[in-house]
Amino acid sequence: MPRWATPTIAIALLAGLVALALAKINLRGLGSALVHVSAGWLAFACVLMVAAFLVRGESWFVVIRSALPGERVPRPVVIRALFIGMAGSSVAPGRLGEAARVLVVSRHLADPTRSIAVLAGTVLAQTVLNLLALIVLAAVTLGAGAIPGARTGGILAAIGLPLVLVVLALAASQGLVRAGERPGGLPRPLAWIARQVVDARNGLRVFRQPGAAAHASATQLVAWAMQWACCYGVLLALGLSHRAGLAAAAVLLAVNVTAIVPVTPSNVGVFQAACIAVLAVFGVRSAHGLAYGLVLQAIEIGAAFALGLPSLLREGVSVGQLRALTGPREAPPDR
Repeated sequence: MPRWATPTIAIALLAGLVALALAKINLRGLGSALVHVSAGWLAFACVLMVAAFLVRGESWFVVIRSALPGERVPRPVVIRALFIGMAGSSVAPGRLGEAARVLVVSRHLADPTRSIAVLAGTVLAQTVLNLLALIVLAAVTLGAGAIPGARTGGILAAIGLPLVLVVLALAASQGLVRAGERPGGLPRPLAWIARQVVDARNGLRVFRQPGAAAHASATQLVAWAMQWACCYGVLLALGLSHRAGLAAAAVLLAVNVTAIVPVTPSNVGVFQAACIAVLAVFGVRSAHGLAYGLVLQAIEIGAAFALGLPSLLREGVSVGQLRALTGPREAPPDR
C-alpha cells in the first residue's frame, strides 16, 4: 500500500465523522458546554492523567527488568521512552508509539539490535495486562447494565480476540522453536525469525516471577484506576454528575475497545463518537457528549505532548530520527 494511502483514508474517515457530528449536534449547546467547564475539576483530571502515565512507566520498568536481568536500564529512561511513545501515538495512526518507545530504550542497552525483540515482548506483556484490565472493566460495566446488552457480545469479542491471538501466536512460536532444534534446522530466514520469537518470549518473563508480576499488574491496574478517575473528573467538570462513576467506567471501556485497532491519530473522531454513544445511554445529550469527548481527548493528548516533547529533548532524539528508526526492518538475507 502506498505511504499516502493510510493518512488519506484516516483523513477521509475523520472528515466523514466530523460532518456527521456537525449535522446531528446542536453547536450552540456544544459551545455552551465547553464555556462552562469547571476549571477545578479540569485540573484534577489533568493531574490524574499525568499520574497515570507515570504509573504505567513504573509497570513497564518492572517488566523490562524481569526480561533483561543482566541489563541496568535506568527507570527514568524507561519512563521517558513511554512518554515519547504516548506522544508518537498521538500524532500518527497505528502503533508508531509502541515502536518508538522500544527503540528509545534499546539505545541504552549493550546490544541494541538483539534487545529490540525482547523489548517488543515487554510491550506485548503490557498489552496482555491492559486486556485483562479491560476484561475486569467490562465485567463491572456490563454487569451494571451501563451499556445496552445488544452490544455485549461485540465488546467481549473485541477484548477477547486479541488475547486469543496472543495465545495462538505463543503456541505457534513454540512449534517454530522446536522445529529449529531438529537436525538440519531451519532455512536461514526462518532461523532468524525463530531467534526473534525466542527473544520476544523473554519479554513475557515477568509472568513467571510472582513478585514482579504482582508489582507490574498492580501498577498497571492503578494506572487504569487513575484514568477512570480522570474520566469521572471530566464528567463533573461539565456538570454531568448523574451516575458519573458508572458513566466514566463505561466511557473508559468504550474508548479503549474502539482504539484496539486505531485508524486515525489518537483515534480522533472515533473517540468522540464512542463518548457520544455511551453517554447517550445515561441521558446525556449529543452536544454534551461531544464536548466531553473533546475535553477528555484534549487532556490525554495534552499530557502526552507535555511529557513526551521534553523527553525527546532529554533523549536527544528528533521526530525525523524516530520516523527513520521506526521504518520497516528486513530480516538478514539468505546467503
